[in-house]
Amino acid sequence: MKVLIVEDDKILAKTVEQCIREKYDVDHAFDGEEGILYAKQEIYDAIILDIMMPVMDGYEFLNVLRNNKIYTPVLILTAKDTISDKVKGFRSGADDYLVKPFNREELLVRLEALIRRAQGNYSENKIQFKDLILDLNNRKMSVNKKEILLQGKQFDMLEYLINSKNTIITKEQIFDKIWGFNSETTANVIEVYASGLRKELKKVGYDKYFKTIRGVGYIWSE
Repeated sequence: MKVLIVEDDKILAKTVEQCIREKYDVDHAFDGEEGILYAKQEIYDAIILDIMMPVMDGYEFLNVLRNNKIYTPVLILTAKDTISDKVKGFRSGADDYLVKPFNREELLVRLEALIRRAQGNYSENKIQFKDLILDLNNRKMSVNKKEILLQGKQFDMLEYLINSKNTIITKEQIFDKIWGFNSETTANVIEVYASGLRKELKKVGYDKYFKTIRGVGYIWSE
């Protein structure tokens, strides 16, 4: 899972990263404008956001983010602790609010809860979309208790798509997320795995949710 930290204090940003890096991959942006560029280019499971920043503050960041129809869950992490600050943060589009100085364990559990809520029906390490269930522990897919065997990368691709449902995922994003920057294979392999995954989904009538955006990538959507 991947988290974007938008924080102008580089020392504090590093501290936050150290708190969460055992569970999450982390990117940094050091002002709101840079944060928007990252949020448009990558798919994040959550964003940790400061309020008082140069160029574009946290409130403006939230307004721009939501106006661009980017619904990544946002946890505000700030020294601003009044009720009016919190109300403004939530009304701007934040999903949770934590005041500095913060406790590491509280940050982690709030982040976990935020991601769990955003993914929906995510319990007992399972992801559910209608009657389709992905068991993340056993890496198995089932529909109405009928098990469908997926190859390793097919399972990873489906997990990524469902977790990012209603969002277009480019082939480059899929390649970087699943195969990694240092992979010796090429991005062409994505089409091979996508084709195989679609065939398996067709067996249970779920291929209709796996849509190709020609020249761009894929989207999981109703």
